[in-house]
Amino acid sequence: MMERRKVRVGIDVGGTFTDAAVIDNETYEVIEKMKIPTTHHDEDGVAKGIVQILNKILASRGILPDDVTFIAHGTTQATNALLEGDVAAVGIIGMGSGIDGLSARSESNPGDIELAPGKYLKTFHTYLDSKDLKDEQIEAVIDDLVKQGAEVIVASEAYSVDDPTNELRIVEIANRKGIYATGGHEISQLYGLKTRTRTAVVNASLIPKMMETANLTEKSVKNANIKSQLMIMRCDGGVMSIDEVRKRPILTMLSGLAAGVAGALMYEKISDGIFFEVGGTSVDISVIKNGKVMIKNAQVGGHRTYLQSLDVRTLGIAGGSMIKVSGGKITDVGPRSAHIAGKAYEAFAKTESIVNPKVKFVSPRQGDPAEYVILETENGEEYSYTLAGAANILGYIPEGDYAQGNKEAAVKAWEALAAYVGLSVEEAARAVMNIAIDKTMKTVNEMIEDYELDRSFVTLVGGGGSGAVLVPAMAERENLKSKIANNAPYVSTIGVALAMVKEQMERTVVNPTEEDIKRIRSEIVERIVKSGASEETVEVTIEIDSQKNILRAVATGSTELRSKDLGQVAMSDQEMAVIAAKSVDQPLETTKLSARSGRWSLFASEHVKKAFFGLIKKKSNSVSVLDREGVVRFKKANVHYTKLTKAQHGGLLSEFLDDNTIYSDANATIPKVFVFYKEKMLDLTGMQTKEQLMSILEIETEMLRGEDEMIVVAYQ
Repeated sequence: MMERRKVRVGIDVGGTFTDAAVIDNETYEVIEKMKIPTTHHDEDGVAKGIVQILNKILASRGILPDDVTFIAHGTTQATNALLEGDVAAVGIIGMGSGIDGLSARSESNPGDIELAPGKYLKTFHTYLDSKDLKDEQIEAVIDDLVKQGAEVIVASEAYSVDDPTNELRIVEIANRKGIYATGGHEISQLYGLKTRTRTAVVNASLIPKMMETANLTEKSVKNANIKSQLMIMRCDGGVMSIDEVRKRPILTMLSGLAAGVAGALMYEKISDGIFFEVGGTSVDISVIKNGKVMIKNAQVGGHRTYLQSLDVRTLGIAGGSMIKVSGGKITDVGPRSAHIAGKAYEAFAKTESIVNPKVKFVSPRQGDPAEYVILETENGEEYSYTLAGAANILGYIPEGDYAQGNKEAAVKAWEALAAYVGLSVEEAARAVMNIAIDKTMKTVNEMIEDYELDRSFVTLVGGGGSGAVLVPAMAERENLKSKIANNAPYVSTIGVALAMVKEQMERTVVNPTEEDIKRIRSEIVERIVKSGASEETVEVTIEIDSQKNILRAVATGSTELRSKDLGQVAMSDQEMAVIAAKSVDQPLETTKLSARSGRWSLFASEHVKKAFFGLIKKKSNSVSVLDREGVVRFKKANVHYTKLTKAQHGGLLSEFLDDNTIYSDANATIPKVFVFYKEKMLDLTGMQTKEQLMSILEIETEMLRGEDEMIVVAYQ
């Protein structure tokens, strides 16, 4: 009897379609993928579509419930709810006592929060002195807030991150009364009552709606007899268990955006790049640097929250973007799309349908100017002019691509538009493409600057159904490298199926001690295991931000033991040297493999600068560290490095650090340090003192044997 394949299932709920993909758990090959329209209007909402596509995709390949080892879905539900103001009203119980009580009263009261123009999250606020809190007081206050219209309760006390007892009491009493409730300390462990309360309130406003979907989806997975627990995509590209979603739905906000770039990174060997997930209506742009996706604090209604999400910037430019014409000239592309106007794309029409096309103007939504141009054929059919049409006419779409249309029909359709604006078809298409590129490059240039990327080393990566509509033309004009991601139209869904469990914790700590570090480390391991990770797979990174006094722990793990690495083919040293030289902009002949440990290869390139008529020579080196798949994970000029064993930690490492420390009258500035060993890259750049650095390294490497080797890189 043949052994059955174990599979991972990813489902991505988008605004237009719900997609699913089934992936082989061993080889990561995509076995099956499909799309169905998202079921917004069903009485069970989007959950209905998840059930339908799950049953359909498993049946199509005869996959048994027992063969599903991992199932996860990504959802735009939280993001859409916030954009549309479709959220629950929140009752806030602010607390404090003594001198802290004075500021706590106002800081725990954010008022109504504007989510989008004209859309508000309604809050009701009350304040309790937490000194001698009685249960009866709490009950009375909860009843009063509910009477005013609150559907969810948030308990927010000054310094609750140090002692959450009172917040937990309120949550428990509210739950006993059958009311959803949550405490500020559950969302963030950072000081800053104002931002913590606001983040907790936005989170709470999403709970009732997300709860319904979570319950329905979970039920359907159980009804399908799947034993594996349902995971949900987080905004930082990881997944968490559905129980965690019930407490912290805010973490799913923007998660649809995270999935695409996560999927692209699984297949593409990208060191530095910009990822575009191009759909029908909008494009989401994110940055990859040193093989990792860049993250920042998310904003809601213009206010900062303590929510770490991918730095994704969204523009109204995409495959279906309509074209604006005024004063006989092409003036703009987007933000409205053919979908919004309810028109078919000209590029997907049959050639014989486009008979005697005439230009016609429409306003897609009430209040839009009537400058969006469509065409009407002799028999009254209407089609929208689109960016996809321009890309097909100009020949940018590769054979067999998802966005490949009927070029002949597109050219025929554009003859009417071109005549109207007094250009040739080719010139009109080029004008439209240039406007789209200008608008997108404005954001791309900002991101390149924000993250200090080197243009000559950046690759533009196209994903989503319309990746090829925008990215190849942009790369060609701007003289940048580009590629279309593998399985681009399903890249988000694949990202969901391959995601890792992720957790993050931040504390406000001034000069953290070894004790503080050990504590946050064990707490995050406990939390990520609760979120569904198996303990043996968990990796923890500790960061110290001394300027903001933040101690941060980030943990990743997988839901079962992943013995396989994604990259099947290891790279040759020669291939790696080529990439390394390019990454630090040095000639190949001076770039040599200088150290290797675990999955890491360090290439160094020495260069000599002559000054003062060649009399003075300045030596410096550039270092590039690659993983076994050839992705550059670290690159920098003027770096010192050494290789040592765990046993040499004490003496040799101490000496190496002293050699690279800058001493002044006031203090000693230790270098920024990265350590590479086995599968791990350890970032110690936040450490303030040599003792801190040595003790964290000790904690992180306690499992290593004395003879295990590591590469240490230091720079000022």
